[in-house]
Amino acid sequence: MFLPLTGAAPATEPSAGAAAPAARRVAIICSKGGLDEVYPALILATGARQAGIECFIFFTFWGLDAITEAKVDHLHVNLAGNPAIPLPTVLTGLPGMENLAAVMMAKRMSDLDLPGVRETLQMLHDLGTKLYACELAMKMFGRGEKDLIEGVDSVITVGDFYDMTAGAQIIFT
Repeated sequence: MFLPLTGAAPATEPSAGAAAPAARRVAIICSKGGLDEVYPALILATGARQAGIECFIFFTFWGLDAITEAKVDHLHVNLAGNPAIPLPTVLTGLPGMENLAAVMMAKRMSDLDLPGVRETLQMLHDLGTKLYACELAMKMFGRGEKDLIEGVDSVITVGDFYDMTAGAQIIFT
């Protein structure tokens, strides 16, 4: 469930004499850039922070669109090839259908008082979620740090990401 971000839930204190539990950590890899593909990573990160879990998000390949200034407010919904879309395949490829689907999805999310991608990323950053861009994907798509939204912590390599998130659960979206 996607709840308003008011702060991470406090971690529970171990009982007297009990060993402190290991810190919980989750590393989310966001590799797709559709509105319907970015939100699962954001929802997982939101839930992690609300549960007091340390969280990292690594944006790679098309997932970079979610943290690219020129693209973050214009993410679409991928229709073609999605078997869950209740439309005939021939209709999903028509011009404007992806934008129409994105507008409809944004309206439904607005009706539920869900923040947009940019706002959610800012809230996650403010709550301590570490946001990283993939160095290789940045080079492949000809993007530089100046192209990224505020709040992205760094552009890093995959190796750096693994080192930073050692011991974390990894979720690939």
